[in-house]
Amino acid sequence: MSEQQSAAPVRYFALIPAAGVGARMVAGGPKQYLNVGGKPMLRHALDAFLASDLITHTYVVVSAADAQIDSVVPAAGVTVLRCGGDTRMDSVLNALYALRGEIDDRDWVLVHDAARPGLTPALISKLIGGVGDDPVGGLLALPVVDTVKRAAKEGVTTVARSGLWLAQTPQMFRYQLLNLALGAAPDAHAITDDASAVEALGLSPKLVEGHPRNLKVTRPEDICIAEMFLAYEPGPGL
Repeated sequence: MSEQQSAAPVRYFALIPAAGVGARMVAGGPKQYLNVGGKPMLRHALDAFLASDLITHTYVVVSAADAQIDSVVPAAGVTVLRCGGDTRMDSVLNALYALRGEIDDRDWVLVHDAARPGLTPALISKLIGGVGDDPVGGLLALPVVDTVKRAAKEGVTTVARSGLWLAQTPQMFRYQLLNLALGAAPDAHAITDDASAVEALGLSPKLVEGHPRNLKVTRPEDICIAEMFLAYEPGPGL
């Protein structure tokens, strides 16, 4: 990296993988295009990043055959990358390769699930501020408050919830590290989030407390919960 590049201010880029088919939703199509709270689920996530003055640019990754994305993205501020892969990890990694030269190694990439419509600019700001200049990066997450049970052939046991967190997104890592971590992962199907690939390198991402409104819509009943949160203006800090 040149001296000019190293002196340049660090930037923040949003990356939303949206090439999934939403099999668990049983919706007859990709869940990111389902109408939630008056507009497609994906558009809520896009609007949150567009409303944040911390984000330099937003990218969304779809399959090459996606015929719906053009009617969902706004006229400006979002670039569509038609290089989605078979898995979430493949889509993110393909996008990182496509953006080589556009994003510097030191820049931060915030990877966000298309099916989390409850994201807000305040949560984006909280993540960026919480991670700061951490050498690894971090993610929004929620501490586990319910009692946790593990079911096995031997029976049901209670798992101590102390120290347990539920991962959310965005997950924020520098371009170089994210590229390295995902490229080194041996099994794309085993990488369910970007942080797990970074952890596989022996690194420890920082956990920044998120909010329940930032839930992932996975099953049909989740839509009602998401719409409940979206129906109310976020409170201070959200």
